[in-house]
Amino acid sequence: MGLRLNEPEGAMSWRLGQSYSQDLRDRVLAAVAAGETIRQVAGRFGVSPSYVSKASARHRQTGETGARPQQSHRQQKLAPYADAIRAEVLARNDQSLEDLRRWLLTTHGVASSTGGMWNTLQRLGLTLKKSRSAPPSKNEPT
Repeated sequence: MGLRLNEPEGAMSWRLGQSYSQDLRDRVLAAVAAGETIRQVAGRFGVSPSYVSKASARHRQTGETGARPQQSHRQQKLAPYADAIRAEVLARNDQSLEDLRRWLLTTHGVASSTGGMWNTLQRLGLTLKKSRSAPPSKNEPT
């Protein structure tokens, strides 16, 4: 994205994870209602044409003008089982992710993907250490 010398009218700097202000939303919808094209409105307010299109369609269909709750802030699926997972890993840290997933399913009835389990362990600051199958090298560190 290039540097803008002249910001469009009412342009707001958008940050990932944050919604546009209600004031900007209202001005965008008012401009669309006044007959401006989607691209004109997007250029004027410094938002994407996709945003203008989706916001105006949602306003037409449901009457909503406000931001909806963001989906990315949901609680993790395995968060309620963090203490049990931590205790299991500390008790038997030589098991694989598959073993840990199987244990979670049989003891708590919760299915998890390998990636979900991996992310949970990472968030908890835990690692699964596998024991080496070969004896340590006498010549070089392994």
